[in-house]
Amino acid sequence: MSGWGIMPENIAIIDYGVGNLFSLQSSFAAIGERAAVVRDPAEAARAARLLLPGVGAFGDAAARLRSSGMDRAILEALDRGAALLGVCLGMQLLFDESLEYGRHAGLGLIPGTVRPIAELIPPELKIPHIGWNALRFRRESPLFRRIREGDHVYFVHSYAAVDCDESVIATADYGAPLTAAVQWGRVYGCQFHPEKSGDVGLRILKAFCETEARPC
Repeated sequence: MSGWGIMPENIAIIDYGVGNLFSLQSSFAAIGERAAVVRDPAEAARAARLLLPGVGAFGDAAARLRSSGMDRAILEALDRGAALLGVCLGMQLLFDESLEYGRHAGLGLIPGTVRPIAELIPPELKIPHIGWNALRFRRESPLFRRIREGDHVYFVHSYAAVDCDESVIATADYGAPLTAAVQWGRVYGCQFHPEKSGDVGLRILKAFCETEARPC
């Protein structure tokens, strides 16, 4: 870690005013990993691993991310070789755009669009999608090295990523296969909440801590 010139914590949890920060921090503590909640973009830009949380509406979260300067910090960290994990709305922000209450630009780190799941699932199913669902692997990923296909994780969402087949590493069935997790190089995303997914979620977070992250 000395090459990064930062605090000894392994993970920077990005605080931009949106997200369940301390539950995530507690989850990392439970697996023996040090995580810091980071509000300073300069500090985030020097991190080896970043976690981007998010709850609420896409447009508001994207605006907060940009006004805080954390969007530029994320890009700088990735340029240096960092690994990034987006969770729930944080995963959706990784894509090109969202159609939640209008059209809003995302970070553009993964090709794809976020759309209402109402367009994707049978009309009789409830929205939001809330509950435990099994992961169906689409391709190998270091994020899943500690879990098995069919393990259950916890979802709460009304929107899902589409037109992103090249990055999808897992789906979950809710009347139709919905994007559950993605990877694009060292950029990862989980539509589900690993911090609410029991031992399976903790093992996913542990695997993220073991992914490749180095200064370029």
